[in-house]
Amino acid sequence: MKVILDSKQIEKILKDLAGRIVTETPRQADIAAIGIRSRGEILAQRLSGQLSKMLGKDVPCGTLDITLYRDDLNSPQSAAQPQVRTTEIGFDIDDKIIILVDDVLYTGRSTRAAMDALIDLGRPRAIRLAVLVERAGREFPIQADYVGYRADVEPGKLVQVNLVESDGKDEVVIE
Repeated sequence: MKVILDSKQIEKILKDLAGRIVTETPRQADIAAIGIRSRGEILAQRLSGQLSKMLGKDVPCGTLDITLYRDDLNSPQSAAQPQVRTTEIGFDIDDKIIILVDDVLYTGRSTRAAMDALIDLGRPRAIRLAVLVERAGREFPIQADYVGYRADVEPGKLVQVNLVESDGKDEVVIE
């Protein structure tokens, strides 16, 4: 196991991501952060807080469960029953710039599922993808708009994001 990001680096990356989002988003635009369960939701909450401070206005935050949108849901190779949890978006996404937040961008399949789920909920002005870690291995033509860290990870290795809220500490490791 190799630690590639520690708590201070994660905190700095989130501030940098928020700064880039603010710089590239028109001031009058309505923006909101929506995190993909489960670690994306925690990162979205943190990012929303940073954006709210920088913009001087509330940036709403929501949580998106993509379980029913996954393309491996009925896969014969998947023996486990998926656990469906709630999507918690307490605001209208229509005509907002949605900052979709995930912990790791790898194949692009989770992002594709999340975009399908969002479109079923309304019609955002735009969807921008922000990820803490990006690694090679895309299976879909999906790229992040905002990348915190690009990890050079060989196939077969796992990038694991641990966050205080769910795991007791902030770090990103390669296993």
